Amino acid sequence: MKESGSPKMMASPKEEMAEAPERRPGERREPGRSGGASAAKLATPDKHCQPVLVPNPEVLEKPLRRRFTAEYKLRILQEVDALSESGKIGALLRREGLYSSNLTTWRRQRDNGTIEALRPKKRGRKGRRQDPLIQENEQLLRQNERLARRLKKAEAIIDFQKKISEILGIPLSQPESEENDS
Repeated sequence: MKESGSPKMMASPKEEMAEAPERRPGERREPGRSGGASAAKLATPDKHCQPVLVPNPEVLEKPLRRRFTAEYKLRILQEVDALSESGKIGALLRREGLYSSNLTTWRRQRDNGTIEALRPKKRGRKGRRQDPLIQENEQLLRQNERLARRLKKAEAIIDFQKKISEILGIPLSQPESEENDS
C-alpha cells in the first residue's frame, strides 16, 4: 500500500507515449496541451508548488471613458512645460496614463482660447436651438393634428348614433344652426 504523503513518481517520456491515446497519422503531439495522461500528471499539485491566481477574464460591458477637468489639464501642461530633460515627459505621461496626443490637443485648446476650451465637452448629439416661431409653428401643427383626430372620432360617433336611431325608429332633432342654413 502506498503512503498518502509520498510524492508521485513522474513517468519517463517513453512511458507517457505508451499511456497516451493513439493518434492519427500527421497529428502532432503537444505534451501538456492534449489533455491526455501526461497533462493529468503535470497538472497534479505538488507540495512545493504554489497555486496560480488566474485573473478575472470578464470584460466590462462598456468601458468607462476618462474625463479630465480643466484644472488637471492645466496642471499637467505646466508640469510638461517645466520639464527640460529628455525622457522626463515620457515618464510623466506613463505615470499619469496619458498619451502624447492628449498634450497636443490640450496645448491647442489652451492656445486657442480660455480655460473654457479645456473643460470637457458633452458627448453625443447637440441640442437643436430653433427659432421660437418655428417651435410655435410645430406646436400648433401637433395641436391641429390632435384636434383633427378628435373631430374624426366625434363624427364617427355621431354617424353611429344616426344609424342606431334609424334602426330603432327614434327621431333625432336637428340642431338649430342647420335649420337656419337650409
